[in-house]
This record gives sequence, structure tokens and C-alpha cells, in this order.
Amino acid sequence: MSLLPVAEAQARLLNSATPLHRIESVPLDMAEGRVLAKDLAARLTQPPFDASAMDGYALRFEDAATPGSELQLIGASAAGHAFEGTLGKGETVRIFTGAPVPAGVDSVLLQEDAERLEGDRIRTTYALRKGQHIRPRGQDFIEGEVVLPVGTVMDFSRLTVAAGMNHPALDVYRRPLVAILATGDELVVPGSLPGPSQIIASNTFGIAALARSAGAHVLDLGIVPDNSDEITAAIGRAQVAKADIIVTLGGASVGDHDLVQATLIAAGMQLDFWRIAMRPGKPLMVGSLGETHVLGLPGNPVSSLVCGVLFLEPLIRKLASLPPVKRESVARAAIPFAANDQRQDYVRATLTKAADGDWLAKPFSKQDSSMMKIFSRADCLVVRPVHAPALEAGSPTQVILLRPDLLG
Repeated sequence: MSLLPVAEAQARLLNSATPLHRIESVPLDMAEGRVLAKDLAARLTQPPFDASAMDGYALRFEDAATPGSELQLIGASAAGHAFEGTLGKGETVRIFTGAPVPAGVDSVLLQEDAERLEGDRIRTTYALRKGQHIRPRGQDFIEGEVVLPVGTVMDFSRLTVAAGMNHPALDVYRRPLVAILATGDELVVPGSLPGPSQIIASNTFGIAALARSAGAHVLDLGIVPDNSDEITAAIGRAQVAKADIIVTLGGASVGDHDLVQATLIAAGMQLDFWRIAMRPGKPLMVGSLGETHVLGLPGNPVSSLVCGVLFLEPLIRKLASLPPVKRESVARAAIPFAANDQRQDYVRATLTKAADGDWLAKPFSKQDSSMMKIFSRADCLVVRPVHAPALEAGSPTQVILLRPDLLG
């Protein structure tokens, strides 16, 4: 089987995915990052009354059209404690921010624009503009108004308005469930004392974190040895849990000890493709098991994480109705790059600011796909397309940001 170009592999994977659109209700304080499954309309009008926008004096414009006007103070209106009367000619009420505007009032004079006199009177010291500093009823939203449409991703500002519209819970799309299965006789859990031929299983934790940050729930199926029966049993647990994606880590090739692909096919998986023209990550496997997407990631930690960024994250976000993460950017090469071969290369690199403000991508000297330390220090992946010519220092180059907020 020939190697599949990365762009074609990504397109085939995402074209096979349909947003799940399963709905659940969650409390408002658990709705951050969730996607609205229904239009969200206001349950009340805000503000529910004409309200003062400032601390000052509520009055009639005609009584204070010019500085030096004197008015009689007859009461006060505070938030939660409205003045119940109606203002007459030459009268004013002390008013505070957010308080209801009394009947008969059409303007609010700032407190610093008035002079207190004896006998509960004030004198205006500044010109008044009719209607100033009054927030009219319904200025923000009115009852029944759709403020947040279906598909809105809830963040801090949208949660605030949802609460203001008197919604204690929201109907949102359920998160996709990603079941992660690590395979290999050599793997033991962190905290263990590895035997002579064993290594610590690390991929699960990075891939699980990536899946959660992409908008998924995670089911850890644990570590399974290179045994078809045990792999089959783990797949069955994922199916019972109704996983939307099964992610396998390692064992997707076709060597004597690589049993995952054959076991999945025996369980009914339809293999779409495997073997991608990329470095690291060539032995990527994509298929489906009924309605469940299957993504077989390489066993090498860096290969697994690179494929997770390029394939798993966008798949999860499409299923979750979330917009793609904007990881693509452009930087300048800090050093020359050699010409590339028949596989698209993803080179781990750091980013630093040049004197002119441009970002410079400097690759690490070592790029082995098992080296987790280097990946943890990388800011980006420099993309070197298939058969790309040599790149001179200072030339622009495409990068995939590993920390999308780095460039601001």
C-alpha cells in the first residue's frame, strides 16, 4: 500500500465524521466550553425598569435646564429599594447606580454636579442633558429575545449573559467519548518498577489530555498485552460504553507482535487507510467499527502526539460541533533546512522573537520520535512538505503551534 498524503488522510477522516448532536442539560457552572444545542432566549427583560447608570440625583429636565437651579430633595432610590412616589415640580430624589428611576423623572444629574444646601435642597452646578444617565427598560435584552443562538460555544461572557437571562442550566451537545487503549507487553504504568525489557506507558496521559482539551470525555481502557483475546475484550468494553472514538496506542502495524489492526478487523472494523506519508507518524491507522471511529496511533510517544494534534483533535472537535483550533501559522527559519524526501516532515522547534518582531523557528538538533523531553520543550512543528527544496535561514515557513496562545 502506498503512503497516503497527510492532507488527503485528514480530509478522508473528517469527511467521514458527522457532528453527534446528542443533547444533555448541564448546570450553568459546568457549561464553560460547551456548545449550545438550542437557541437561548431571555426569560425576562433587562433591565426590568428604567435604571440609573450613575450615582446622583433623579429629576425632571425642565426643573434643572440651566446651572444654578435649586430643587427640593424628597427621598432616595437605591438598588433593591425603589422610591415609591412620583416627583413633582422642583423636586429631586437621591439615586444610586442600578436603582429604579422614580415616576416623573427623565434625567439623572451626577452627584458631583450638585451642591448640597440647607433644608434638604440642592443646587445644580453643571449643565444637564435631557435623558442622561438613564438606562431604559430592556436596553440589554427583552423577554423572549434570542441572545445566544444554537451552536454558540459558551465562555465567560456568554455564561454571564445566560445567567442574567435567568437560566440555571443549559441544553448543550454531549461531549464525544474517546476510549484509549494502550497495547504492548513492554508497557507498565507510571510509578511501577520496570523490568529489564519494560518501559513506562506515557502516551495515554498526553493523548487523554489532548482529547479532553479538544472537548471530549475520556475512558481509559488501560494497558493490554499483545494478546488478541485481551485486545478484543478491551474493544468490547469500549463498545459497551458507546465510545464515539476508539484510540489505540501502538501495535497498528503488521509485524509479528502488532496485533491491533488484525484484531480490530476481526471484530468488524472497516479499515479506511493506514501508512501516512509523514514523519513522525507513518503507521497511523483509520477505520470504523459500526458508528465508532477508530484511530490507531503509533507507539512512539512523539509520533503519537503529533498524530493526535493532526488527526484526533480535529476529529473530536468536529464531532463536538466545536470550531477547529487555530494552530497553523508562519514563522521564519532560524537556520537553514535541508531538502526533504517523500514524507511530510514535522520538525520540533522553538520559537523566539527576532529584532524586527518576526518569530524565528529553530529546530532541535535531535528529532527521534521517542524523545519526549524535546517535544515537551518545543513550541511548534515546522512543516516540511514532501520533496520540499532546501530552505535558507530567514525564509518563511509554515508551522503548527503546539501552544496556540503563544503568538497571541
